[in-house]
Amino acid sequence: MMADDIATVQKEFENLNEYSIQFNKWFSKTIGVWPLPSSTSKFEKIMTRILILFCWIIALFDAISGLLHFVLVKEDIIIKLKSLAPISYIFGGGLNYAVLLLRKDDILYCIEHMETDWKTITRMTDRQIMLKNAKIGRIISCCILAFMQVSAVCFCTVLGVFKRTIKIGNESMEIYVLPSPIYKIPVDTNPGHDIVLGFQYLAAYITSATVVSAFSFATVFACHASGQLTIMIIWIKEFINRPQKENKNRIDEISVIIEHHMRILSFLERAEHLLSPICFMEMFKNILSICLFSYCILAEWSEHNIRILGTYIFAVINITLNTFLICYIGEVLTERCKKIGNMVYMTNWYRLPKKDILNLIMIITRSSVEYKITAGKIIDMSVITFDNKNCFWIFKYITSNNNVINCTHNEYIKKYVSNIYSK
Repeated sequence: MMADDIATVQKEFENLNEYSIQFNKWFSKTIGVWPLPSSTSKFEKIMTRILILFCWIIALFDAISGLLHFVLVKEDIIIKLKSLAPISYIFGGGLNYAVLLLRKDDILYCIEHMETDWKTITRMTDRQIMLKNAKIGRIISCCILAFMQVSAVCFCTVLGVFKRTIKIGNESMEIYVLPSPIYKIPVDTNPGHDIVLGFQYLAAYITSATVVSAFSFATVFACHASGQLTIMIIWIKEFINRPQKENKNRIDEISVIIEHHMRILSFLERAEHLLSPICFMEMFKNILSICLFSYCILAEWSEHNIRILGTYIFAVINITLNTFLICYIGEVLTERCKKIGNMVYMTNWYRLPKKDILNLIMIITRSSVEYKITAGKIIDMSVITFDNKNCFWIFKYITSNNNVINCTHNEYIKKYVSNIYSK
């Protein structure tokens, strides 16, 4: 059955590696972060540079204008804090975009590494394992894309398209609002409002696209590495359990296993070099965004505006799920790398010839050095790290304490801070 799937995929795509990275390629090309091979035409290179320049203009316009409004316009502190959430998110997306552009060589290396693996590994059972992991990577990438883009569109639509009703004395009036504040640009009437809102839609797309590209690359690379580690475990088991009389080319076989192990570790190190700064920015940005969006939920609670509350809650859930995903990927890869050393140690390696034992000890020793995806070489990306972040208690605290709604904002902040330190 799986053999038929492989044949079907090969007919539809140029190669099986193209199937693995299809969605990454489509989406990352829209913001110019897809690495171009040396054979790319000059026209395509020029168009990519123009696209990158356009994306930077849109993102910087929204970010700088929002920051100027936050710093220079005198407003109530509550309104300022509410406007800080989208501003910080756009700045974080801009930094991610810069990292992706600077690390194109790492992306290209990992893609070419995957393509080489698909060409090198020809045994059908091994290719079935690779295809299974490639399908998992595609599904997760689609889910990330859907969640992020739906969240961005909903946020801009609810906070930008619909007018907001305000009360002045005994009268009420409807005014235009924007998802992110703008400095000294009249947006109270059309067409000014619609033009600026269009720019903010594009900025939201670019910002979310950087996250989608980074996380989908992380997912596809992690799934590929997981498949390679699974294949290597099978190879080692076959090597150890096979009768010695049948092993005519033992030296060649063990050398292939060790070389493949080193290739996997090299691939993971390059992927970690790409993802480390992105994970650091995402952790910092997500912690800040969850704090600010949770504050927005609290500030809007008294007005009982279900539409706006739902948008903020969906944003918090989306950011939390993305953070959990990258932490879970790091956890899975760490455990899978450990599994190789543990598996070799638990086999009947002592029955092998001395030369083979020494070779397997090399694998055990190399596997004992833990591989970890880190956030800026500071924080290990794991499920334990995700669970330990105090910022994820904010939303739980808001929804579980009924008395919070009756408190002022300053009293709530004092309660939350004292609650954290009491733990």
